[in-house]
Amino acid sequence: MFIRATRIRLPTGMGTSEMTRYFRITSLFAVFACFGLIPDNASADWKTFWQEIHSGFHRNNDWPDPFNQADAQAVRKPFEIMKSNGWQLHNTIGHDLFRPEDGTLLTAGQRRLQWIANRAPASRRQVFIVRAATEEKTQARVNSVREAIAALSDHNNAPEIFVTDISPPTVSGIWATKINNAWFDNLATPKLPDQTTTGQPGVGSAGSGQ
Repeated sequence: MFIRATRIRLPTGMGTSEMTRYFRITSLFAVFACFGLIPDNASADWKTFWQEIHSGFHRNNDWPDPFNQADAQAVRKPFEIMKSNGWQLHNTIGHDLFRPEDGTLLTAGQRRLQWIANRAPASRRQVFIVRAATEEKTQARVNSVREAIAALSDHNNAPEIFVTDISPPTVSGIWATKINNAWFDNLATPKLPDQTTTGQPGVGSAGSGQ
């Protein structure tokens, strides 16, 4: 009986532990071959074993390159969610922009809708309508917005309409006007500086002669 010697090409870059494991398995395989203890499917198992060795070697040496893109996406995902939530609040038409009786879009709501349809980025042209107390009133709001969109933009580029339960943090126009007027009433009187940065009398000082 003749035993044919087979040359096995080792994968380059094997470490000490991998080389030791290789010689142990090879020695056992040679002993079993001499005594005829290798089953019929041993060659398939042997091929699978070396395929796992090759895959593990390249996986360890390529790390972390295969995972860089996934890590970057995981880092960006929370910021993308915050951006989407911010745009949703900005493009939300709340209760104050509809007439309570029949859900008709008011003038301020039409201006907001015009900005969304014509000036917002193309990927952010979505309209969110705050849900009303009943489904009938909600549908009336949706119909009013659809009619306004049809008059404002091209049918093919019309913004999508969604119904939401999240109201934007806004206040009434009357309250905002009161705050603005109070701010103007308490503004300090404009005054030029009394001296310049070099210490000389400024145009606002009494001794400047102006």
